[in-house]
Amino acid sequence: MPDAHDVVDAPEEPADEPPSSSSAPSPAPDGGRTESASRRRDARGATDHRDAHDRNGRSILIVVDNPKRWPLHIPGIEVVAAREYLTDSKYAARSGVHVFNLCRSHRYQTTGYYVSLLATAREHRPLPTISTLQDLRLAPVLRVASNELDELIQSSLRSLRSDSFQLSVYFGRNVSPRYLRLSLALFNQFPAPLLRASFVRHQGAWELEGVRIIGTSEIPDEHRPFVVEQAEAYFRRPIRKRKPRAHPRFDMAILRDEHESMPPSDPEAIEKFVDAAESLGFRTELITRDDYGRLAEFDSLLIRETTRVNHHTFRFARRATAEGLVVVDDPDSILRCTNKVFLTELMTRHEIPIPRSVIVSRDTADLVGQSIGFPCVIKQPDSSFSLGVEKIDSAETFERDLPRLFEQTELLLAQEFVPTDFDWRIGVLAGEPLFACRYYMARKHWQIYRHEGGRSESGTADTIPVEDAPPRVVSLAVRAARLIGTGLYGVDIKVIRNRPVIIEINDNPSIDADVEDRVLGDELYRRIIEYFVDRLEARRR
Repeated sequence: MPDAHDVVDAPEEPADEPPSSSSAPSPAPDGGRTESASRRRDARGATDHRDAHDRNGRSILIVVDNPKRWPLHIPGIEVVAAREYLTDSKYAARSGVHVFNLCRSHRYQTTGYYVSLLATAREHRPLPTISTLQDLRLAPVLRVASNELDELIQSSLRSLRSDSFQLSVYFGRNVSPRYLRLSLALFNQFPAPLLRASFVRHQGAWELEGVRIIGTSEIPDEHRPFVVEQAEAYFRRPIRKRKPRAHPRFDMAILRDEHESMPPSDPEAIEKFVDAAESLGFRTELITRDDYGRLAEFDSLLIRETTRVNHHTFRFARRATAEGLVVVDDPDSILRCTNKVFLTELMTRHEIPIPRSVIVSRDTADLVGQSIGFPCVIKQPDSSFSLGVEKIDSAETFERDLPRLFEQTELLLAQEFVPTDFDWRIGVLAGEPLFACRYYMARKHWQIYRHEGGRSESGTADTIPVEDAPPRVVSLAVRAARLIGTGLYGVDIKVIRNRPVIIEINDNPSIDADVEDRVLGDELYRRIIEYFVDRLEARRR
């Protein structure tokens, strides 16, 4: 089994000391990372001040305490002293700048802190951001990160014999390939160019003890060529091969999961979003969960992946909002819409009609029979796409299934069972109706989606002009959506006993090609992107 000296940093060293040379990795099969004398001289050579740009077209600045002592040479990248960046008006006047803050200290009100703070005020793109600097100081954030990464931490470090370990993370990478996934995950949690994470083994399990930003003086000589290589790769990452448009005004990230079985938008719809965004002056990029650490590079985030609270989609929305991006879906909308218990309380409080409903716990489960009766529909609070929604035919079945139904939740929502041929879906954007669809039930089933034997099928759908939909249905959808926020929502409505009632509100409504866009066509996507334009331009004004 490997011991501490097989890995990157010697665990015996304290977190605030640079690692010793004995902590360097063994040579890699391709010849290793050992730095030659000539390359070491180049690393200390003069900085190349030719104009360089990152993958999004922004000019790149590396800000350090003292450029004369800057030990790395990265071709084409401008290096500037922190005090010069803070005080010289020419930097304040520049736009479209990506600032890599590599100052030694980032504590509150130090030079490094002010570099990230003023970069934000100047609408430059700092890395790390002020949000990251705050997160690194908060013990609760560290505990959350440790819990979220627990499985990855255990699998990455299980072969170590020591009880402590330090991992250096350079632009999301480590010199040892075995720690690639863990390094990227730490960078995504705490986006900063140079990090060092400390781990300890407690009662047989590894825990993340601390993460801190390191200065270039703490990079071992043997690692410096690797750091230069990773910096260059980070700055020059390839973008999607699309015909570039001149002078984009904004940057948009579209979060999606290509492997999601039931995504909110199909590939053709994603392309239509991209086309609409680029026609309105956005530079767009499709991102995945692995790009969490890069959110500060963008002006806006469109989430086209099924959202949940205990999920990376919520973390993306929360981080993007903290970084000042315009976000759809915003974290508040995700919180409110993905929990049916919350929606039931909200609709009831504001006298929005819903089916007869009751919220129950294990102790009050008998209220289902008393208030609703059978058959009824039992919903897990965070169910979506008809998953976690069950029809219960009798009190005996309900009693038998109670332990299973309460396995992952303290509360359940029970509603009267009222079969209909279809549900209305009214798309609402910025408090106004956008599209109107009828979603028909799956064949020989009471829901839109039928999940059976590991397979899923859905009923058909048709889309009609909003003005042709029943006015009472549209007005109810708009009224309900405005209680959630001003983003993009899909409001599901049944007409029961000639009266429209809210079934649920979706923060991440399906928008597929040739379904929801059947009436508006490309204009549907353009209107959604215009929502971003309006808010971004308002912020600039």
